[in-house]
Amino acid sequence: MKRFNLLLALICLAFSLDTDAQLLLSLDSCRALAMENNKDLKIADEKIKAAKFEKKAAFTKFFPAIAANGAYMYSQKELSLLNADQKLAIGNIGQKPAQAISNAMTQLVQQHPELMQYLAPLAGMDIAGPLNEVGDAIVEAFRTDTRNVFGAAITLTQPIFTGGKIIAYNKITKYAEQLAALQHDTSMRDVILSIDQAYWQVISLSYKRQLAEGYLNLLNKMNDDVERMIAEGVATQADGLSVKVKQNEAEMALTQVDDGLTLSRMVLCQLCGLDLDTDLQLVDEFKQGQVEATDKPEFDVDEAVANRPEIKSLQLAGDISRQQVNLARAEFLPTLAVTGGYMMTNPSLFNGFENRVRGMWSVGAVVSIPLCNWGGGIYKMKAAKSKALIAEYTLDDAREKIRLQIAQASFKVDESAKKLETAKKNLENADENLRYATIGFNEGVIPASNTLEAQAAWLKANSEYVDAQIEVKMNDLYLNKAIGTLIK
Repeated sequence: MKRFNLLLALICLAFSLDTDAQLLLSLDSCRALAMENNKDLKIADEKIKAAKFEKKAAFTKFFPAIAANGAYMYSQKELSLLNADQKLAIGNIGQKPAQAISNAMTQLVQQHPELMQYLAPLAGMDIAGPLNEVGDAIVEAFRTDTRNVFGAAITLTQPIFTGGKIIAYNKITKYAEQLAALQHDTSMRDVILSIDQAYWQVISLSYKRQLAEGYLNLLNKMNDDVERMIAEGVATQADGLSVKVKQNEAEMALTQVDDGLTLSRMVLCQLCGLDLDTDLQLVDEFKQGQVEATDKPEFDVDEAVANRPEIKSLQLAGDISRQQVNLARAEFLPTLAVTGGYMMTNPSLFNGFENRVRGMWSVGAVVSIPLCNWGGGIYKMKAAKSKALIAEYTLDDAREKIRLQIAQASFKVDESAKKLETAKKNLENADENLRYATIGFNEGVIPASNTLEAQAAWLKANSEYVDAQIEVKMNDLYLNKAIGTLIK
């Protein structure tokens, strides 16, 4: 139905723009345009989307978290496991053995000269060189080469038990999504209420403008009649001045009504999202005198209270407060998670210091048990419980106030129906009184002052009848809002 109304309003608007005709809108069309262009409703739509995404984000907390990390560090100096003296000693490891062998061979030749021919070939052998090479290799093997360090790791963490935090958080986001939808519903009701008030304000002023024009026409005709009667000597100048004073007052009243009507149309255009200078005409402007009191809807007070979005919002706020208590309680409980990952480094240490990438996988469990936080968690939980009680008290108070609001709105509907009936009877009497006064004035048996009083009474009765008609529509609107049936 809402889409149909919006489509109808857009068709009317397009037709008006194509033909430069006056834009004619009904109440449903104004509502549809307002709901389509209202910024508060668009904000509420985005809040619903945000709440929905937050709910999805909360649900992901049940699944493992996977993270990849990498690091690189350049250092001015590298770490060394050997000091300079040790490096020098190991690098010259062949010098002492070679010198010892040479001394031993010299002593042996001195003691046994006959061995000279056998030991002479060994005297030229280089023993220190190969041993020094082995020492240099050992020194190089102990080199760490930590000036350029690379590292990377992939980790997986699966929560097993978090004290109920994840469950409570998911429930809170679910309630928050429902709360955002209810806030959208409340905003829509406020928009409908505002557009209806502006719509019927225009209708009221339009009717009163017609009355002001009719009253001014009566005074203009009477002024012509009085001037002729003064010329004939059957009326005084005082009668003419009295009529002119009323005529001036009627012209000023018509000007004020015109200004008010123009401003009211601008307000309605603004609420509908139209240009403020749009030439707007409303369907109900042509139905003066056709507004009748409608039958008051049957409703159950308890059901009406339950239908109010404010009550549903407060109930959700209470549910959220109770979950906040669970979150505060979770601070006292241990948490358990399973972890796993794969780590790679360069240089690697798995086979000595190697300038190459090597890695390993690992699995484990992480347990965190809170022992003491000096009562901070207890205070948080007590504060959360107090907030939950506040939400309950607020809900009870809102129920009572809404019951009073429904009763008041119901009484107002009955009063406006009686007021409309009374205003209708007063209007009939004022019409009859004006008819008699006009005939008597024309016949010269009723003075001008009495005729002016009859015209003023006619204007007042018509104005009260218009107000009674508008009041019937508005009180019916307020009752539907109070019982939660403004949007069906």
